[in-house]
Amino acid sequence: MKDKLLSIYHKEMFNPKLIGLFINPFFITRKALFNGIQKNAHLLKGKLLDFGCGRKPYKDLFEVDEYIGLDIKESGHDHKNENIDVYYNGEKIPFEKNYFDCVFSSEAFQCVFELDNILNEINRVCKPNGYLLITVPFIWDENEMPYDCARYTSSGIKYLLEKNNFEIIKLTKSTNFVETLFQMWNTYIYHILNYRIVQLFLNPIIITPITIIGTIVSKILPNIGGFYHNNIVLAKKIK
Repeated sequence: MKDKLLSIYHKEMFNPKLIGLFINPFFITRKALFNGIQKNAHLLKGKLLDFGCGRKPYKDLFEVDEYIGLDIKESGHDHKNENIDVYYNGEKIPFEKNYFDCVFSSEAFQCVFELDNILNEINRVCKPNGYLLITVPFIWDENEMPYDCARYTSSGIKYLLEKNNFEIIKLTKSTNFVETLFQMWNTYIYHILNYRIVQLFLNPIIITPITIIGTIVSKILPNIGGFYHNNIVLAKKIK
């Protein structure tokens, strides 16, 4: 029973539905991320590399022949209960050239200090014309310290991808200005509550109403660009 409840909890953390509205303090940003990945996942086929895979929370969105999760051993969190197939040393991805048909990475690049080198490695192991689907944060508080090293604007991540021989197919921003404001307020409350038991108890009372109000208000007020949570980028290897 405990394992089943934990499984539901973890699913609602990354793919929040009705239950997630009451238990997930990051409902706004996680829902937007899930939707953005889901819209592009059908394009990735064959052998897929999940770079910085962790628990592989989005694996079920992809219909691929093989799904290989890669992560680094030394990070800002414990890898216990994660679903990692291969570890790498932070510099070289341990696969041969053109090994993968496509690459997916969600919320990992901000913890890569030498992103140019890693993008070059991702390009190396990806086949020509292979798709790269990534999400990277723009507005978020520091986490996974001391391994959290960067935030990327839409132009910044576009520049780095093109520099490493990827063509941008589509770039979208996961939340609008108002949604981002309300999510960051919820994140502040989440950190104040601190203990998980307290969080679960008070989340429906304090955070859920803010989430609902923020979602409604964001549909009414004008959308001002430039303040958002994540870039969701679909790119293709050109050489």
